[in-house]
Amino acid sequence: MLRKRFVVAAASAAVGLVALSACSGGTETAAPAVAPAAAVAGAGGNAPAAKGETKVAVAEAGDLGQVLVDKDGFTLYRFDKDSAKPPKSNCDGDCAKTWPPMLAEGDVQIEGVDQALVGEVTRADGRKQVTVGGWALYRYAKDAKAGEAKGQGVGSTWYAANAKGGKAGQAAKEAPAEEKDGATKLVASNVDGIGPAIVDKEGFTLYMFTKDKKNKQPTCNGDCAKTWPPVLAEGEVQLEGIDQKLLGTVKRADGTTQVTVGGWAVYRYAKDANAGEANGHGVGGTWFVIEPDGCKSTAPVKNKAAQSGNAAPEKEEGAPTQEYGY
Repeated sequence: MLRKRFVVAAASAAVGLVALSACSGGTETAAPAVAPAAAVAGAGGNAPAAKGETKVAVAEAGDLGQVLVDKDGFTLYRFDKDSAKPPKSNCDGDCAKTWPPMLAEGDVQIEGVDQALVGEVTRADGRKQVTVGGWALYRYAKDAKAGEAKGQGVGSTWYAANAKGGKAGQAAKEAPAEEKDGATKLVASNVDGIGPAIVDKEGFTLYMFTKDKKNKQPTCNGDCAKTWPPVLAEGEVQLEGIDQKLLGTVKRADGTTQVTVGGWAVYRYAKDANAGEANGHGVGGTWFVIEPDGCKSTAPVKNKAAQSGNAAPEKEEGAPTQEYGY
């Protein structure tokens, strides 16, 4: 949570909001205009945030529904390549010039947002960035004035954020997987020391097994599956930042249905104790982090012995082997 003082507006910004007509996005997809924060205060008379303070408010944005805006009424966005569990911002350097982070400066005022959802994350440069629902918030440099939302859908990874930190508009029509009991969710993320990777809804890194074959029944069963639990298709499989065309399923030997990405069956690793770990990368020279495009990660392997298979001799067929992480 933010270590800064919260100032919660007495009146909800969601009351008395006015939907504005769509504005032109030039060469980018046109997006509905957003009611400036000053306008949404309405009869409540909520004063704008003082200079040097940060404000997170809610405004109606036509077809986008409710979106988050800053103290000047500019739309706030979230980035699919970030992560919420744990909160992490992956937009730095030139990215941060196009998508300026919303920094936690002075008192953080909240209007129309659940205080429990608001927090902060430490950026690579040490500055604190505001988060809602765990997702870091940004502005878009091409939004020239309050009420614009030109960043909606840019690169299929940037979306206006809603009051819960989710995606506004078309991307938000389906409830997040974590809100659906038993649903499976795959998220495009970045893992420290690895780079692009797929994680599950709890932030745990996912893997592929090179002894499997694409779109064929997985070969990791029995004791292997205890060390490498298969990601099963439970409920509706939700994707975040991953091309829907890459998603598939395959039947396992026990009759359950396993998720595939790019044809490769997807697994977790039992020795990853915390979200964001990737201890299984390179194990046995056959297990690798799977990237959002369905490919094997080529990130350097830290445990060279495990990668080469020299950490332990191969066992007879049917017995656990080093490639399974034993």
